[in-house]
Amino acid sequence: MMQKTITSMLLAAFVIVACSNDDDVSTNCDRFTVVSSEQFENAPKDEVTINSISINDNCLKINFSASGCDGDSWEVLFIDSGGVLFSLPPQRNLRLSLKNEELCEAFITKELTFDIRALHVSGNQVLLNIQNFDEQILYEY
Repeated sequence: MMQKTITSMLLAAFVIVACSNDDDVSTNCDRFTVVSSEQFENAPKDEVTINSISINDNCLKINFSASGCDGDSWEVLFIDSGGVLFSLPPQRNLRLSLKNEELCEAFITKELTFDIRALHVSGNQVLLNIQNFDEQILYEY
């Protein structure tokens, strides 16, 4: 009986540790990253310029620009191709999708953050290859 109680307590402690912050779904990012080969290929591809990218914890911040009136009607997604290129470190291919139906000639700049925890692979880092951005981004977790 005592052995079952100790085993149960150890199991409960393991479950508490295993389900701690790493599995927490809350985020301080503006949006989530979409992982979908279908959307990677077929989501809107309107003209967008990526000005800068940085990572803070599990949020990837993208500063981007496009023509428009005010950018309020833009539909923006950050999409992963769903595949992993096995190298050291592994790599993932991504793109910023913009649907822009604004017909003004202003050049609008916005900044959004995307939760990139869905991009984890085995190990503790992955290189992000982002279309229309010249540098690879090393994501360490």
